[in-house]
Amino acid sequence: MQASNFALRPMVAGLMLAAITPGIWAFSSGSTGVDGALTPTVNTEVVLPPSGILNYTSINIPSGVTVTFKKNVANTPAVLLVSGNATISGILNLSGTAAAASGTAGDGVIADDGTPGVGGPGGYGGGRGGRASGAPDSVERAGGKGLGPGGGGAAVTCASVNAVYIYGFTSGSGGGFGTAGAIGYYPTSSCPGYATAVGPAYGSSELLPLIGGSGGGGGSSKRSYFGSGGGGGGGGILIAVSGTLTITNTTGQIRADGGAGGAVNVPGCASDEYTSSGGGGSGGAIRLVATTIAGNGTISANGGGGGSSCHLGTYGAGGVGRIRLEAETLTRTAGTSPANTFAAPGPIFIAGLPSLKITTVAGSPVPDPPTGTADVNLPETTPNPVAVAFATTGIPVGNTVRLSVTPANGGEVTAVSTALTGSTAAATANASINLPVGASTLQASITYTVIVALGESLSRFAGNERVDRITVTAGLDGRSTTKLITVSGREFVASPEALRVAAMGG
Repeated sequence: MQASNFALRPMVAGLMLAAITPGIWAFSSGSTGVDGALTPTVNTEVVLPPSGILNYTSINIPSGVTVTFKKNVANTPAVLLVSGNATISGILNLSGTAAAASGTAGDGVIADDGTPGVGGPGGYGGGRGGRASGAPDSVERAGGKGLGPGGGGAAVTCASVNAVYIYGFTSGSGGGFGTAGAIGYYPTSSCPGYATAVGPAYGSSELLPLIGGSGGGGGSSKRSYFGSGGGGGGGGILIAVSGTLTITNTTGQIRADGGAGGAVNVPGCASDEYTSSGGGGSGGAIRLVATTIAGNGTISANGGGGGSSCHLGTYGAGGVGRIRLEAETLTRTAGTSPANTFAAPGPIFIAGLPSLKITTVAGSPVPDPPTGTADVNLPETTPNPVAVAFATTGIPVGNTVRLSVTPANGGEVTAVSTALTGSTAAATANASINLPVGASTLQASITYTVIVALGESLSRFAGNERVDRITVTAGLDGRSTTKLITVSGREFVASPEALRVAAMGG
């Protein structure tokens, strides 16, 4: 069994200098320069350190060269700090991968059918496709939900008239991030009431904290063929440059696109083989901060397409990601895909966020940070229910944690913990839950009410409406995200300033 736990510059009158003295920048990235210059001449995979942070003196990626990043154990986004200038004439690629195709649309290797796409660094993987094995109504035939805060829903199945086989009438939905994912195929006449849940939007336009895209939902199997998996979400990257960051016209590219859902096909599109396809992963996160941002090269965080199916068509595309540009001077005139937000340079990192993490499952410790892959292995003889322990910081005692378990195949299982005990600075709680057979992913969230005075103070960060509650969700890689929920139920991702106000109690 797999278990993983997992956020107006004032104008000054006076003489404006015509130029900045070389080497003296208006913005400082904070780079130590310890990693030297990044100047690859051939396609290169950069190994991310445990922190995900690389400190360069300069970056120069020539045309025709692609740079990718090898994930670290914590699956952090890539953070590139540069003390000088950075020029990207080639490609920086943090995109999620596509899911493997299944059936006769596959590559001839049956073993990879149903395999989901992998998220880019800081992004999340797609849901697994349903297995073509077991009894006709076996849960193994159902697809798996995409991973991440905006994971796309797995394909929903409904029984045939004689209940002999489970029909995979829907396909997996797309993962969400900057926008919600698209719904999977939904034939109301054939399978009424069985719409596939879409991956929701999440995150902040400021990209603080930085988090990647979510995976698409997996397709379902019917009889002889696997459903295909969902695409992986795009990764996350922050490039902070003290000098000028140039994305060269025509050739320069920074990509954090979502991977496509897997295609599926069966011989002759047989009507008794309604195997379905996976949803696309969402686009990821790109945040660029510099004294000057120049050049009209490509900056892209698009969602991946839904997988195609000969009898269902193509459905369930991933939502777009988020792009943020921050600079003292912006000479770039081209757009980005999706459209970016823009501001003067802000803080590179934030600290003091409330946190929530899973510490043990059935007495077995969860790695800190977790990897998201086989972090806890329990014997098949482990009896249900099992105990799951949590630890929090910056969250009032007395509140409870909602635990969700997403199996590789089948529906989500949930439980509520005991009340937090300890102190706001450090508290613990426990939950008891029945774990499904096989591999599963665990995720936890906690929502707590704030006093009226603090809610009023936070209203300026929530559409001028009083904040009633705050929600903290533990990510699959150990990071936490925080949302403000107003008295009318509207939700806003907490900005760094909002979190500072909350920490000070108003």
